[in-house]
Amino acid sequence: MAKVRTKDMIDKFKLELISGEEGINRPITMSDLSRPGLEMAGYFTYYPRERVQLLGKTEITFFEKLPEAEKKQRMFSLCTEVTPAIILSRDLPIPPELIEASEEKGVPVLRSPLKTTRLSSRLTNFLESQLAPTTAIHGVLVDIYGVGVLIIGKSGVGKSETALELVKRGHRLVADDCVEIRQEDQDTLIGSAPDLIEHLLEIRGLGIINVMTLFGAGAVRSFKRITLVMSLELWEQGKQYDRLGLDEEKMKIIDTEIPKLTIPVRPGRNLAVIIEVAAMNFRLKRMGLNAAEQFTNKLADVIEDGEIDD
Repeated sequence: MAKVRTKDMIDKFKLELISGEEGINRPITMSDLSRPGLEMAGYFTYYPRERVQLLGKTEITFFEKLPEAEKKQRMFSLCTEVTPAIILSRDLPIPPELIEASEEKGVPVLRSPLKTTRLSSRLTNFLESQLAPTTAIHGVLVDIYGVGVLIIGKSGVGKSETALELVKRGHRLVADDCVEIRQEDQDTLIGSAPDLIEHLLEIRGLGIINVMTLFGAGAVRSFKRITLVMSLELWEQGKQYDRLGLDEEKMKIIDTEIPKLTIPVRPGRNLAVIIEVAAMNFRLKRMGLNAAEQFTNKLADVIEDGEIDD
């Protein structure tokens, strides 16, 4: 199924439908817009016909100066079988040649009162958000001190119970069990919950609870950028775990690499506090304060001084 259709764009931006109503279910597959200035001049060799076409004051003014014989040909070339829509900004008058071509080819012609630059920006942001690559991961997403922490691990390791403790400590739940992730930019991952389980938390032995009902609207949020991954795993005797925090592990989600920390789980460890401190420490690192590096540097200085004294 197409993620976005022309009618979704019409509903979102309250666009006026002028003609070509039969094409409002056409799929939109690209977030890039096209301003067909060269096409108005007759150059259609590289015409991006699969994009939404945006006509502003410049294009329409140029079109009005064309000979009558060329106007019809230009508009019929502009309307193709895959063009999602042609949008005019500034409530500009619709050329009759465009209406005729759109009705014959079934291309919706729309109009907006917004200025061309503003309309282009809003349309692009909407389409990029809707057409962004997506995936789903089994885990829990929590907003901790402004850091989007994705908690992953095998089933039954204690992810939901840890999230519940974090919510009790004043942090906000985004999603439990299934986290839907979309990549809005090269290094920006946005996580959210499926509509069916939004605000819900499953605790084994207790069942499903509604976090917003129990803890209030301040305990949940609809989406959050993911900046840190916490992997919970059962403690393995003999396995070496990072004790200084110098080794930086990464986890690739779609095309973005996110810092990842592995936390061993065993009785007596307060996972909520550990994850909370990890989020605070991550914020400090982004501010340029790395406790592990500072300790290593001090240790190296002490060793060097000791060697000199000897």
